[in-house]
Amino acid sequence: MELAYIPSPSRGVYDLGPIPLRGYAFCIIIGVFLAVWLGNKRWIARGGRSGTVADIAVWAVPFGLVGGRLYHVVTDYQLYFSEGEDWVDAFKIWEGGLGIWGAIALGGLGAWIGCRRRGIPLPAWADAVAPGIALAQAVGRWGNWFNQELYGRATDLPWAVKITSSDDGRIPGTYHPTFLYESLWCIGVALLVIWADRRFKLGHGRAFALYVAAYCAGRFWIEYMRVDEAHEFLGLRLNNWTAIVVFLLAVLYIVLSAKRRPGREEVVEPAAAADREADAEASGKESEKESKEADAAESADSSDVKDEAESAKKT
Repeated sequence: MELAYIPSPSRGVYDLGPIPLRGYAFCIIIGVFLAVWLGNKRWIARGGRSGTVADIAVWAVPFGLVGGRLYHVVTDYQLYFSEGEDWVDAFKIWEGGLGIWGAIALGGLGAWIGCRRRGIPLPAWADAVAPGIALAQAVGRWGNWFNQELYGRATDLPWAVKITSSDDGRIPGTYHPTFLYESLWCIGVALLVIWADRRFKLGHGRAFALYVAAYCAGRFWIEYMRVDEAHEFLGLRLNNWTAIVVFLLAVLYIVLSAKRRPGREEVVEPAAAADREADAEASGKESEKESKEADAAESADSSDVKDEAESAKKT
């Protein structure tokens, strides 16, 4: 008996006149803006310029979208290139299907290009945006809710998600809302990285590596609950193996980086540091000018007092 459940939206596309508004794309856009906003605040706190995160995101986001889609298409090629399927659907990103592993990998390449053009270290920029990326994923996962996809095993728990669509082999019913589990996990990852970064002054890419490791730990058990079609190896889904490998690499990076480059970068954006030095120099000159004017005024006052004293003596 269904006492409570999370209802699915009746549709994932809403028309604003001739413009279709897709819930999946809307969630991704909100996530990107959230990541850039938080990343910008953290970058400024680290000593960088306002706007640098957004400038580099112009490179990272398109690369990430392409990488995410490529990973999905390659790992689920049967959905697009098997008999009876239309390969053109591989380009319909708005219908869902982005692999976070490909998005981070190719998005990292785009970020590297942007950082290189600005003359700043990629690890420092990655540390600044790491919590924002986790929050972007938390928001983006709700796109799966709009599309009624990527849910888990059948359940009658009060927070189960009710699937009403029967398209593409779906069976209507109530299932574990793995999109919700991952969304909540990503929020926890963001808070963990922010706390650890403040507590341990993480630098040289270690905050980003912590985000990767923490996300992979959650993705492993969430992926294990999913029932959508996926390639398996030795009884585990492909994404489970990917999570294990990436988790180990992230932990290894944290350990080796802490030994080789302890502490945090003192300068993350040379241009911003130069601006601060110029401002300090200008402020120093202004203070020196004001000090000289004050000394001159004090000297003039002393001279006036002396003249008055001498005039009084003569009188």
